[in-house]
Amino acid sequence: MAPYESDEATGAGQGEDLPTGRRKAARYVVPVAVVGVAAATIGLVPALADSGSPDLPKITAQQLIEKIAKSDVQQLSGTVKVSTDLGLPNLGGLESSLASGAARGGDGSSADPKSKLTELVSGTHTLRVATDGPDRQKLSLLESGSEYSLIHDGRNVWGYDSKSNEVFHGTAADSGKEHRAEPPATPKGFADEALKSVDDTTSVTVDGTAQVAGRDAYKLLIKPRQSGSTVGAISIAVDAKTGMPLKFTLTPKSGGAAVLDAGFTQVSFAKPADSTFDFTPPKGAKVTEEKKEAKAPGHTPRSGEDFTQGLQGANVLGKGWTSVATFDTGAKGGMPSGSEGGAFGGFLGSLGDHVSGKFGKGTVFSTRLVNALITDDGKVYAGAVTKDTLVKAADEAK
Repeated sequence: MAPYESDEATGAGQGEDLPTGRRKAARYVVPVAVVGVAAATIGLVPALADSGSPDLPKITAQQLIEKIAKSDVQQLSGTVKVSTDLGLPNLGGLESSLASGAARGGDGSSADPKSKLTELVSGTHTLRVATDGPDRQKLSLLESGSEYSLIHDGRNVWGYDSKSNEVFHGTAADSGKEHRAEPPATPKGFADEALKSVDDTTSVTVDGTAQVAGRDAYKLLIKPRQSGSTVGAISIAVDAKTGMPLKFTLTPKSGGAAVLDAGFTQVSFAKPADSTFDFTPPKGAKVTEEKKEAKAPGHTPRSGEDFTQGLQGANVLGKGWTSVATFDTGAKGGMPSGSEGGAFGGFLGSLGDHVSGKFGKGTVFSTRLVNALITDDGKVYAGAVTKDTLVKAADEAK
């Protein structure tokens, strides 16, 4: 378990000094992972209200974190609502173009999970989820008059888009590798990422009790102690019986609506019917098989590949909630603009703030949570930190 430090607990628990220590600075992973998962799979309603404050036995922050760690829910089904509000601008019809580009960059099918990413970056979405052990999960995204389903059953992974009547078929990781025992994009997935980052730069308290999806829960409150972070607080509602997170809410330091609010509106821990995970491509559906092509010598990565490869090899500057990930894209000249970048380059340039410092010149792109500085010499600095913190990190790295 990660070391952490507790303030005095309120509500359901009593405060105590918890063990402190250090772990590799990876705080930037929390918001980035949250945004990535939200983009990859979901959305929740900020208006999902807690109903009542049940009278539960007192518990400390340390005991509640241990309860989450020991939770071993293997079977469940339910409905999850997620709402993401990163403060991204209205891109008009650009989302559709990006979605089409994502599909082309993947395997060319609207049923490929990659083609759903841009649809889920913002707004509210409803999902049905089910799991039966580590090798059987199903997630269905309910849309107006249509449904998208992602099914994992043993070695097979199926994606089905009822709107286009297209099917995507892929293969899961080797059976010898560890699988998640719950559907993606549940509150547990978000909570696990947040708890990895708890250390001595963090305040952890028990913040009373609540009822979520008809179940009694404790509320764990996580707050950065450092200035310079864009994270205000993370609240996790933990099922009092099973220890499974039922709701996850991340609010920005700037205030306003939650950046991410994900929670069950209905949940059952009974075994789902075996038929839940059955899938046969409908008659007449277009089926696309996953492509697994080896990169040939001399292969030139696309810009998206450059970014992904760079992030995987990122260095981490600083500690705790003000950690900044940095990597070199190898691309010189910064963001394209004017005649060089065309209309799209000019549009991107208009979204950012031009900054300068010891590092040189660059552009900062901001959301309500994650900010990124792209310098004119091709370096990227990103994290859940303020613009000033990014510029400072770039100057100190020079």
